[in-house]
Amino acid sequence: MTWLRSALFNLAFFLFTALGTVLLSPVLLLGRGPTLALIQWWARQVIRLMRHLAGIELRVTGREHLPVSGPALIAAKHQSAFDTIVWLALLPRPAYVLKAELLLIPFYGWFSRGAGMIGVDRGAGAAAMRSLLRGAAAAFEDGRQVVIFPQGTRVPATPGTRARHPYQPGVAALYARSGLPVIPVATDSGRFWPRRSFRKRPGTLTVAILPPIPLGLDRTRFEEELATTIETASDALLPPVDNPVRTDVSRA
Repeated sequence: MTWLRSALFNLAFFLFTALGTVLLSPVLLLGRGPTLALIQWWARQVIRLMRHLAGIELRVTGREHLPVSGPALIAAKHQSAFDTIVWLALLPRPAYVLKAELLLIPFYGWFSRGAGMIGVDRGAGAAAMRSLLRGAAAAFEDGRQVVIFPQGTRVPATPGTRARHPYQPGVAALYARSGLPVIPVATDSGRFWPRRSFRKRPGTLTVAILPPIPLGLDRTRFEEELATTIETASDALLPPVDNPVRTDVSRA
């Protein structure tokens, strides 16, 4: 049954996304606001498809830590492609930090660029950091919420990923320069929507928005506080190793 539901979801997801980006691409001509609104609508529909077809419920805790409007800096655990979707539905005007090469992909890149996402060439050294700071500063000035994945890539939904995938310096630089507290986020999304996996596992996926890390910490203390907070909370969402993923689909 799980394979059938996964097949239905994957088919619906790819058809909905492919047809939507082609048929609705004229929206790009209308500017950033309509483009962002369109991809936020798309994200909400994907979450509905995920619930009804794949049997994955979304549980969000700590919503009170998110801004209703205005600039914010969110540092989120990244285990799944789902993490690049969910913030479009949770934030009023999100701006993701993403790899610059993604902006070159037809349609996906066009919509990302049109919506004002922040592309960073991670191979450019110091220039990449300057580009990140400029892009984020412009987004904050525009009242947007910047979402950064501090490990820089998707990591497995297993304990101990901090050692294998260390936290990158970009988030500390944004913390120091933005004048904004950092909102850490834990998740177990990789349990249900694994990386490069056809199968989607039914159950309740959690996005845990944690209390902001206040301003005023030096870089070393901030980096330790951020990593410890996110990793501890993410590990707490994982089941014991001898426990299977819960498959409660009663609400699907």
